[in-house]
Amino acid sequence: MVKLRVQGWDPVMSGQLNASLLRDEKATLTEIMSLKQIISLQTIHYLILAILLPPMLTSLTSPTLLSYAGGPSTVSHILDWREMAARPTISKTSFPGVEGWRKLRGAWAGGKEIGSVTRPHNGADDEGHHHESVGVEGMKATQVDEYWEYGVDDKRGWVIGGVWLLAFAIDIAPLYYLIRRPTYILDFALTLIFNHFILTTYYSASFPTSFFFWVVQAMGAVLMVVVAEQLCVKREMRSELDIGWQPNLEGGGTEQESTQGLLANQAPAPAGPSGSKSGGSTGAEEIELTER
Repeated sequence: MVKLRVQGWDPVMSGQLNASLLRDEKATLTEIMSLKQIISLQTIHYLILAILLPPMLTSLTSPTLLSYAGGPSTVSHILDWREMAARPTISKTSFPGVEGWRKLRGAWAGGKEIGSVTRPHNGADDEGHHHESVGVEGMKATQVDEYWEYGVDDKRGWVIGGVWLLAFAIDIAPLYYLIRRPTYILDFALTLIFNHFILTTYYSASFPTSFFFWVVQAMGAVLMVVVAEQLCVKREMRSELDIGWQPNLEGGGTEQESTQGLLANQAPAPAGPSGSKSGGSTGAEEIELTER
């Protein structure tokens, strides 16, 4: 008779190894799922801004200054924090004062000149050509020095800030349906704002120093966290407290009648050594439940 012996195999160690592999795989899947969720949330947020901003800017801001900024659909209205802060997106050190606007010799958008300024040489430029208008399109020459500030429109900053708050309010829906867990709402809301901070700093090549910009971000974070967490907590409480039976008080029956009906539907308990003793205890429990 040949005896076989398997060496180097330990069922306990093998089980522990399998459990460790399952934990690592579960952790990897959780990380991948979290990454997908934050990408989806960020995409939905920017999509909402891309849908709401153009019509709001077109109807509520100066069309001339909006054209100088690139039109209502330019990406800088979303990614450049200076647009929300109503600050110029060009360097004042390179073009100081209105004289800087004259050095630019006009503004162009989509291959079309939307504004021009002549140098103050008795109405003629260096080549002797005379210009009839000085300033942006639709403005008189005497208004240029008082009005022009590198295309900045204060009203546009307020509109962008308001649309951002509206987008934060709409973001509550994807937080509620995609994230779902109340303990994750704070993390994903702050991650959304942190990602935009990284993107806007990279796009504008400057750190956001506007108080208004940070107030809008803080208000949006509070709005998303408070409302989305409350909604998610209420949903979990409804699902966990649903015990499957409630007294039918709306049908006209009392709680005592509902309790008696529940007892009548239960199967009878097996008889003990003494049938009368078992029946007495059952009757006592029924009376106690009825009194409750």
